[in-house]
Amino acid sequence: MVTDTIPALESETALDEAPPLSMTMPAAEKLQRLLVEKNILDYGLRVFVAGGGCSGLQYGMAFEKEASEFDAIIEAHGVKLYLDPTSAQYLMGASIDYVDNLMGGGFRIDNPNAVASCGCGQSFRTQDSASTGASGGGHGCS
Repeated sequence: MVTDTIPALESETALDEAPPLSMTMPAAEKLQRLLVEKNILDYGLRVFVAGGGCSGLQYGMAFEKEASEFDAIIEAHGVKLYLDPTSAQYLMGASIDYVDNLMGGGFRIDNPNAVASCGCGQSFRTQDSASTGASGGGHGCS
């Protein structure tokens, strides 16, 4: 008997399991508009965490044509999100929203794993990164 070592895709997970990352309807609608504007309808959004920022870790997003080998693929309101295993550790249970107000609009990540965030909302720290002494390179937000 062969054991499957590739992470299960959303379609193979139990229905009662929450996805590692979710997206609100306003964020999905904005993302769909961006995909249409850029004429890349078959792309998905890679969401990732990288070292840096003023709190030690920072969020990143990029359009990608397809997932990498070990990515989780999350279907959210008709759009695909790609999440690598390392970033998933920091984003488990997080939600992406799109906020548009008088100060401007943008995607925002509500991350239950963050114990501290930078004023700009793009940089954060987790309990694990705090205990390892991770510090960011500073990108000028206060």
